[in-house]
Amino acid sequence: MEIELSLEFVRVVEEAAIECARTMGQGERQLSDHVAVQAMRKVLDTLPVAGTVVIGEGERDQAPMLFIGEKVGLKKEYNDVIPEIDIAVDPLEGTNLCAMGAPGAITVLAASEHGGLLHAPDCYMDKIVVGPTAKGAVDIEAPVAENLRAIARRLERDVADLVVVVLDRPRHQKLMDDIRHAGARIRLIPDGDLSAGTSAAVRGTGAQSQTQPSSAIRLRPFFSPGDSRMASLRPAPAAALAVASRSAPGRITMPFPS
Repeated sequence: MEIELSLEFVRVVEEAAIECARTMGQGERQLSDHVAVQAMRKVLDTLPVAGTVVIGEGERDQAPMLFIGEKVGLKKEYNDVIPEIDIAVDPLEGTNLCAMGAPGAITVLAASEHGGLLHAPDCYMDKIVVGPTAKGAVDIEAPVAENLRAIARRLERDVADLVVVVLDRPRHQKLMDDIRHAGARIRLIPDGDLSAGTSAAVRGTGAQSQTQPSSAIRLRPFFSPGDSRMASLRPAPAAALAVASRSAPGRITMPFPS
């Protein structure tokens, strides 16, 4: 399935990206989201699959969406020829970024065989994302300073060498204070925490961790036009977000409380 459908999924995210790019800088975030949703849905309905959206575009944005439970694909029921797949999407991650003409907005799609993607509602969750070198070293329940020391040990660096990406929100002030008190540095981002999370797993980005408490996170792997492989998130006691990247194939660990 992955070999046959990979290029089709590329076409889905490409069309969504092209359509919302035409609205870049117009200051109309909902328009940008709308055209991305419509383009993604249109192409999804041409694929030879019986697909179900298990993680959809966010209700919190009060925007048009590919809603959870929506059936997509040429066939609404699977058979021996048509595969049944689960799909997670965010047609436009970073609606504000696109509307402002700022960099960092991306289109997101993940797919797996039926049952292979975590069913995560649109809700607030604690999260922490680290690169493959620090896999298994962090604990979502541990203090910030302890996690930073664990990451530094794995990377054979000092805590002062670490850069943590944090979404710039007032509710994250204590987290930012704890990071700075521990000696690490912070890169604040206004929007688009998914792309920031993936950057923690890619060498050369200058980020070793991305973390935030009670953030509006929809747990989704991504599949972007520049990649040649699919990534999927499978249910597990400690969930892990598998990332396919041309420059640094690896795994971002993403533990969260059940």
